[in-house]
Amino acid sequence: MHKATNYRCKRPPSISIVANVVTITALLLKLTLAAAAEVPAPLPTSDQFRKVSIRTDIVNPPPKTGPANEFHLARLVFDVNSQHGWGPGRPWWRIDWPEAEMHFLQGLTRYTVMDAASDSVHIELSDNSLFDYPWLFVQQAGRWRINDADAQTLREYLLRGGFLLVDDIHGPADWNTFAEVMRRALPDSRIEDIAAEDSAINILYDMDHRIQIPGRRHIMSNDGQGNVQVQMPYSPHKWKGIKDTKGRWMVAINYNMDMGDSWEHANDPYYPLDMTSLGYRLGINYIVYAMTH
Repeated sequence: MHKATNYRCKRPPSISIVANVVTITALLLKLTLAAAAEVPAPLPTSDQFRKVSIRTDIVNPPPKTGPANEFHLARLVFDVNSQHGWGPGRPWWRIDWPEAEMHFLQGLTRYTVMDAASDSVHIELSDNSLFDYPWLFVQQAGRWRINDADAQTLREYLLRGGFLLVDDIHGPADWNTFAEVMRRALPDSRIEDIAAEDSAINILYDMDHRIQIPGRRHIMSNDGQGNVQVQMPYSPHKWKGIKDTKGRWMVAINYNMDMGDSWEHANDPYYPLDMTSLGYRLGINYIVYAMTH
């Protein structure tokens, strides 16, 4: 049984300080990502340099003028491997959208002074616009199919300052599919645990009660009084990641957890409040960490 927990937030002045740092660092990250790095000049500056996708499942393609906000969440578009089909009512890469972004990004704007876009942009690794978005979110990466060219683009994106958050992968089969792609993208790096006290998950909000964040379908009962029974298919839950050569996290991984559901069901009274609260705080910490490191 999980019981409701009061989370501790650092004092409000820290939010303003961090937000100022975020503003400056966001600009630097965008410049770094957009800088030429072993690509022919000139860099793409108009529609003639942009890839035109033929996919029909992309709802929010990157705008032609680039991101208009200080922070614009990018959701990774991918093909599905042969073991999985389209998805439950929507493609696997778009799972939890649009509700997850609609709720979480409202919270990001409310609880920080960050200038955030109200929805995610949907972007493929083969799209040069990827380098305009320093923070990339992928769900169900245990089902993705990434070719070698796209794996190399992911490598370039991360080594040039991009940050990847991976969520909603469960069990050894999903893990092996995800990890195999990361080995091709970052063969010289290793996946390791993120320590409980690490700044990546504590930079703004202290995570002093790190319960397993469940998908809604795994909540067996909730009496509304803080007594919740959860039956997740795999345990234990782990916070993992990959560091760059300077010891900074460039990939964060929620393993055996479904943070996206905690955002998607934020307005669902059956979904536990303390689990949504944890999902919001964790997501905000990842963003602040990435945009200030």
